[in-house]
Amino acid sequence: MAKVKKALGRGIGAILDDVEEAYKQDLEDKSSVIQEINLDEITPNIYQPRNYFDATALEELSKSIKKYGLLQPIILVKKDNGYMIIAGERRFRASKIAGLTHIKAIVADIKSENLRELALIENIQREDLNPIELAIAYYELIEQYKITHDELSNIIHKSRTQITNTLRLLNLSERTKKYISENKISQGHAKILVGLSKEDEENVVNSIIGQKLSVRETENIVKHLKKDKSENKKQIKYKPFENLKILENKIKALHIKYLIKNNKLILEFKNNDEILEFLSKIN
Repeated sequence: MAKVKKALGRGIGAILDDVEEAYKQDLEDKSSVIQEINLDEITPNIYQPRNYFDATALEELSKSIKKYGLLQPIILVKKDNGYMIIAGERRFRASKIAGLTHIKAIVADIKSENLRELALIENIQREDLNPIELAIAYYELIEQYKITHDELSNIIHKSRTQITNTLRLLNLSERTKKYISENKISQGHAKILVGLSKEDEENVVNSIIGQKLSVRETENIVKHLKKDKSENKKQIKYKPFENLKILENKIKALHIKYLIKNNKLILEFKNNDEILEFLSKIN
């Protein structure tokens, strides 16, 4: 029987289209779709894939909100005695920094089992996640719904190649991923680092940070690094036993006839048992 995959719930696109339509209606007919919600009643979404919020960018957004007001409402869902954010955590945080007490919001009617899905897909489609947050969001969707890269590609409208390359960033060291999250290393740099040994990765990362290397310069360094390693491998030759006397003594102890001639070791066994015994003793 074919394995049934857990299906994604109502598409985020459809829900967000409803939100956009509601927002448009509110602007046109002054209806009450958009509400003013007390900031103290709102909590972040526990499934939010974004872990890093740039302090400078938040400060700039808060000044804009203070001067021009919030141009696009955030999206909430009722949760316990308050509300939880589905979309717009940056706007929520910036509004708090601006000293506001209330925020424009649309309270969506969404089932709780879809919250994880919505938080992940909404952020992928509508926010600029850093490459590591994006990779984690992809990974969680793939694991949660047991889908392939191609199937995820169809859901979020990103190419399969882009999804696969982004997921590979999760193989980098925690230190490197932290630099990527903090935008100290670009995604272009990060792609070049994938596949290096941990030691080489650390050395190249130090060079990128310390010397402010461009993507092209980093690419050249890694190419030379791989070329040198390839040439070194070709130069490695197998050496004969460095202490032939030890091997000779082991053979004598087993009372096996042998002959060493022209870099060849010739052994003579009476039966298979002697061969097996020899192999066990020699290891």
